[in-house]
Amino acid sequence: MDKTLILFSSVHGQTRKICDFMAKRLEQQGHQVTLAAITDAPELGEFDRILIGASIRHGKHNPAVYDFIAQHQAQLEVKPNGFFSVSLVARKPAKNTPDTNPYMQAFLAKSAWKPKLLEVFGGNLNYQGYDAMDRNIIRFIMWITKGPTDPNTCVEYTNWDKVAAFVDQFATAA
Repeated sequence: MDKTLILFSSVHGQTRKICDFMAKRLEQQGHQVTLAAITDAPELGEFDRILIGASIRHGKHNPAVYDFIAQHQAQLEVKPNGFFSVSLVARKPAKNTPDTNPYMQAFLAKSAWKPKLLEVFGGNLNYQGYDAMDRNIIRFIMWITKGPTDPNTCVEYTNWDKVAAFVDQFATAA
């Protein structure tokens, strides 16, 4: 039985929700899964494969993601691994692949680790779930990018079929 570690960095919970979905799907396929925040990661040596998911906040991945990767890069590289990014910009068809998503490209430029599998997923827009400052910043960004600005908007942009396909590919990666 494969031992799989899924690590996440999530601000408003959508990346964690995606990781929960992935963990359940992997368990249904016979994998033993440990799910943890990247800041609470267990020892990597006991796992056969490692997947990291990170959300975007104010245009950036959390610095803890880069710190973790820098500290554990050698261990990551010798195991089947993957990385995915969750952002609202990935809601757009022209920015929803690793090659076209600016945040994934920034991650790859900044990180020395080159994950074996990459993906990007749309996040969740829930204005009522944000504090006043975040709500106003995100509404301004949405206005600029021609997204929804109604303060009552709550829409999930995550394509769950795409999540399922990615985690299935990860499950069989050598």
